[in-house]
Amino acid sequence: MARTPSTMTPFGTPAPDFDLPDTEGGRVALSDLGGQPVLVMFICNHCPFVVHLRAALAQLGHDYLARGLAIVAISANDAVAYPADGPVAMKAERAAAGYPFAYLHDESQAVARAYGAACTPDFFLFDAEHRLVYRGQFDDSRPGNGRPVTGADLRAALDAVLAGQAPAEDQRPSLGCNIKWKSA
Repeated sequence: MARTPSTMTPFGTPAPDFDLPDTEGGRVALSDLGGQPVLVMFICNHCPFVVHLRAALAQLGHDYLARGLAIVAISANDAVAYPADGPVAMKAERAAAGYPFAYLHDESQAVARAYGAACTPDFFLFDAEHRLVYRGQFDDSRPGNGRPVTGADLRAALDAVLAGQAPAEDQRPSLGCNIKWKSA
């Protein structure tokens, strides 16, 4: 299993705009999420690192959507080469996993490139002004390392932002499968 770290985009970077189709037939745009902190997660259906966090991602959504956080998950993998990550499979995965947040498809991969996403999962937390305040790991758990999935790193950042504070600047990169980029 390939291990690709996140790129650690600089703090304060504005959230790149997006307007993407969701698994339920609608669209979600960044402009729909104005005035509230936003967590943008790059995930996919088949990556062992995402599968490892699947239940915890669903729980995080249930815990934080109710507290005023906007959350979107985006799959940017090449769905032609990886049909398990295409829109039909994404809809089924959202239902099976119990994800309460929108699951968006970035077919062109332009949004993933704009965010500097490198792996799945890759997490980007923006404050209410949509400036980057966290980019890092969910927690120290990885498939096979025996550490419990807690979401401690990301949850601490979310709690800080929702309390009007800045998350700790000492952040560890996320680690996962590389995004499956389309051939040029």
